[in-house]
Amino acid sequence: MKALEVKNLKKVYVDVKDASRSVHALRGVSFDINEGEIFGLLGPNGAGKTTLISTITTLEKPTSGELNVFGLDVVKNARTIKQNVGVVHQEVINTGYFNVTEILEFQSGYYGILNNGDRIQFLLDRLALKPHAHKKVKQLSGGMKRRLMIAKALVHSPKLLLLDEPTAGVDVELRESLWKFVAELQKSGMSILLTTHYLEEAENLCNRIAIINKGEVNYCGSPKEVIQKYSTKKIHIKLTNGDTKEILTSAAESLNNVLAQHKISLADIVDIQMTEGKLEEAFTKVVIAGREAHGAAQ
Repeated sequence: MKALEVKNLKKVYVDVKDASRSVHALRGVSFDINEGEIFGLLGPNGAGKTTLISTITTLEKPTSGELNVFGLDVVKNARTIKQNVGVVHQEVINTGYFNVTEILEFQSGYYGILNNGDRIQFLLDRLALKPHAHKKVKQLSGGMKRRLMIAKALVHSPKLLLLDEPTAGVDVELRESLWKFVAELQKSGMSILLTTHYLEEAENLCNRIAIINKGEVNYCGSPKEVIQKYSTKKIHIKLTNGDTKEILTSAAESLNNVLAQHKISLADIVDIQMTEGKLEEAFTKVVIAGREAHGAAQ
């Protein structure tokens, strides 16, 4: 069973002041997430990522298409879906004058979970919130507030976790510790949908990614596949005669083919260094190609 199935999902917002005007936030989006997979949803601002997350969490109703979480239709089974899904929103939410432990107890109660102390203590410990357990939210640093949001999303032990820019604005140390925790959650069997502008994170963490732009999926597959298809690698070759050559080629091109194309013999080589292609370059090319195709279709 798929953790998430998105089939030809469309979301249209109609201008309340002018019914003839509308915004197509999602234009037939399709992809799926396997159980136990970390799936990256990448795209520029305004691509439709947050709209998609809002439909998964039942905050928005899709205009058309199908959206299933563990085989259940999101629109028809909203209550059950909420029990199975945890979400960390992009913006930090300041929850008044309650302390950290109280907030996690309240959050447990929203899901009908009583005596959730063991789970709360585990999250406090694992997210380094234990020293701050009795602090009010307004006393926490930005990084600690971000950790609290993650704890809230996990307090009811969801099967699918949605992370919407979870490391935006946090320091490097916190970012690394959070991703280590995310990897542990995956090992425990949790399915994770991640949106991030830190493409290096997506490259290192995600089993597969979808690149979305202007409400359309321009690419879906593994990070390695998109890098090989859309990026370049640099090959620096030092020759026995003292000359050096720098060659830019497709990331998918084999070294043997490159040497043959440039008529370089292995016997003439002293040293070879290769700089592999990056997801950032591939992402940019996919987005630009998608914009051009979208513009041509208008």
